[in-house]
Amino acid sequence: MERGGLDPILGELTFIGLGLFDELGISLRGLEEAKKADYVYAELYTSLMGGLSIESLQNLIGKEVHVVDRRLMEDESGEPILEKAEESRVVLLVPGDPLIATTHIDLRLRAERRGIRTRVVHAASILSAATGLSGLQNYRFGRNVTIPFPEPGFVYETPYEVIRENRGRDLHTLCFLDIRVEEGRFMTVKEGLEALLKVEEEKKLGVVTPRSLAVGVARVGSDNAVVKADYVERLMGYNFGPPPHTLIIPAGRLHFVEAEALITLAGAPAEIREMVT
Repeated sequence: MERGGLDPILGELTFIGLGLFDELGISLRGLEEAKKADYVYAELYTSLMGGLSIESLQNLIGKEVHVVDRRLMEDESGEPILEKAEESRVVLLVPGDPLIATTHIDLRLRAERRGIRTRVVHAASILSAATGLSGLQNYRFGRNVTIPFPEPGFVYETPYEVIRENRGRDLHTLCFLDIRVEEGRFMTVKEGLEALLKVEEEKKLGVVTPRSLAVGVARVGSDNAVVKADYVERLMGYNFGPPPHTLIIPAGRLHFVEAEALITLAGAPAEIREMVT
């Protein structure tokens, strides 16, 4: 098979999203594609799927699922997967939507350069799910950012600066909270807010203060998902339960529908109506 005069297609690599929480998040199309594959791999280190059972996933697909780690995907550039895909149908299962992480885009580019056809089967993403659950309007979100775990003697200022830039443009900020699957560490809403407040102590720009409004989201896609909005000083004491957690820092002003949604759906204090313009 030729691609418009380019090199012939050898095999096939399909990236399939698993969705947000457990094996039931895979789409019907994704499930059918996985069933037709010769080899099925799953990458589970870029995001936490708290309800995922590999055994149940294998039963759904009807074949073995090979779980790959960061070393294979990044240090080895996914080479074992690409070697199989040169002559076979290979599927890579990915948490959320497949091409959000740079790692997966890099693997797709490597495959295409080697003449391996690639396809994508999309699934639900935290990008849309968390913002939708909050009740904040999607078009009012600016650049998103990850809050890393702090390192001894070092403060990460980038998340704070991204929030400052977004608020300067009257936009909300979606903050991913660091996860280190290999270490079993998953940042909580409280830890994320503590990291931002630490930068605020140094910068003193009023970007994230104890009286700032924030929204915490936990276990999106599960039956016991939690969405809670409150002032930072109170939100830090709220029990969100097990991970994964996500944090949203709203803009300084709210649309009236956003305010009502935060009050009704996320238990925000009624006085946030004063933020409506």
